[in-house]
Amino acid sequence: MDRIWAPWRTGYIKRVGRKSSGCLFCRSLKSRGKNYVIARNKYSFAMLNLFPYNNGHVMISPKRHVGKLEALNDKEIADIFNTLKQIIHLLNRVLKPEGYNIGINIGRCSGAGIPEHLHLHVVPRWKADTNFMPVLSNTKVISQSLDDLYNELKKEINPVRNTTQKADKK
Repeated sequence: MDRIWAPWRTGYIKRVGRKSSGCLFCRSLKSRGKNYVIARNKYSFAMLNLFPYNNGHVMISPKRHVGKLEALNDKEIADIFNTLKQIIHLLNRVLKPEGYNIGINIGRCSGAGIPEHLHLHVVPRWKADTNFMPVLSNTKVISQSLDDLYNELKKEINPVRNTTQKADKK
């Protein structure tokens, strides 16, 4: 029998069904330790998902603690979408995906795990990135560690920021 070792999943398993103290996004934004935040802009920020659907799964959130799309002001909306553009450019440079799933779950019944703080999911996709594992054994294999991916993305974020800012000025 083949085994796939995924020790980082233990954290997720232990957290399921348990209430955590405070908001994950607010905590990550304020934290000075490693929090996998890869971009900080005026009104929004982006961070790696600790329990990704696919390699490079990023969440983009407003800095303000708000759970409803209609509660965002125009500056926040514009900044979130500029951050989305920046993250897609970054992921294109580093991971070279062939496509993306981008979505927002609003409300717990829609699948929002943290309904009180709105966030976008950006999931890079490649041809044949799904296989029998999720179907037969409810297991997803992620090919790169969060630490390795975080370090690669952080190394590239400044060149990407400069490139997107130049393109915006044209």
